[in-house]
Amino acid sequence: MKKQRGRSLLGGLLLWVLVLAVLAAAAAAGAAWWWLQAPLRLGASAVELSVEAGTPPREVAQAWVNAGVQEDARLLYQWFRWSGQSRQIRAGSYEIHQGATPRDLLAKMVRGDEVLEQLRLIEGWSFRQVRAALARQPALKPSTAAMSDAELMAAIGAPGLAPEGRFFPDTYAYSKGVSDVTVLRRAFKAMNTQLDIAWQGRSEGLPLKSPEEALILASIIEKETGTAADRGLVASVFINRLKIGMPLQTDPTVIYGLGASFDGNLRKRDLQADTPFNTYTRGGLPPTPIAMPGKASLQAALHPARSKALYFVARGDGSSQFSEDLAAHNRAVNKYQRGGQ
Repeated sequence: MKKQRGRSLLGGLLLWVLVLAVLAAAAAAGAAWWWLQAPLRLGASAVELSVEAGTPPREVAQAWVNAGVQEDARLLYQWFRWSGQSRQIRAGSYEIHQGATPRDLLAKMVRGDEVLEQLRLIEGWSFRQVRAALARQPALKPSTAAMSDAELMAAIGAPGLAPEGRFFPDTYAYSKGVSDVTVLRRAFKAMNTQLDIAWQGRSEGLPLKSPEEALILASIIEKETGTAADRGLVASVFINRLKIGMPLQTDPTVIYGLGASFDGNLRKRDLQADTPFNTYTRGGLPPTPIAMPGKASLQAALHPARSKALYFVARGDGSSQFSEDLAAHNRAVNKYQRGGQ
């Protein structure tokens, strides 16, 4: 009887232990479920973090805590592991706001739902303006700030190439903390792509020997075009001049050649001062582009309007008057530039 009673007591005790274990597990599961649904405690209205490629999940969890998530890093790490998605966390720049839960946090990193910044490069900008724009982007890592132009071009994989006009004007989205080299490399590749497309589909009979020459001409067209409707005719003037060996005589190239010494007022002596970019004193195209041409100018250089125009002058409203001979051009200059009738 005593043995049976002992066995009964032991069985009952084991049953209670099992029940308590089940209850404890259920309580723990309930607590875990509640924690996953509850808003994270944040030290600010928003917490940002840049996750580098290859960062272990444990370090990602700790980095969030260091950034301002006021939770136990061990809990975050165990959630990453338990979810089965810890290896799917993507590198990038992330931001969470008040109300975000642990589920939200992990889902954002798994989706790669980044906070992106933007850099806008404008048609007609010089490379000096591009570098100034990079310097104004606090979210970009300024890797090129101390580089010379030559060192910068080597860094993007184009050693020995002049940087002027080599970057396609567009809006580029990037993650916070990304190197400016990365963004410039994208803009460089984009220009090469656009130039190749335009060159492959070029009109026949153009006096352009290479995509390089097309890029140079497109940069001049970009700087000389006051209104989009005139772009094809502006291109035709320069194409016509190149065909007959007539100097391009375009002020933007002279201004570019003057560099920082240009004070905004182009004088007669400037037009007579010989530089590699003075298209009044030298025939043909200048040695490099003078600005970043957009897609429309690339297309105009390689698909110019059909005309016999050799001259144009600004009308004062953004448009230009085109002429086929010097006499007509002089009349247009007198009318639009000197106020004659």
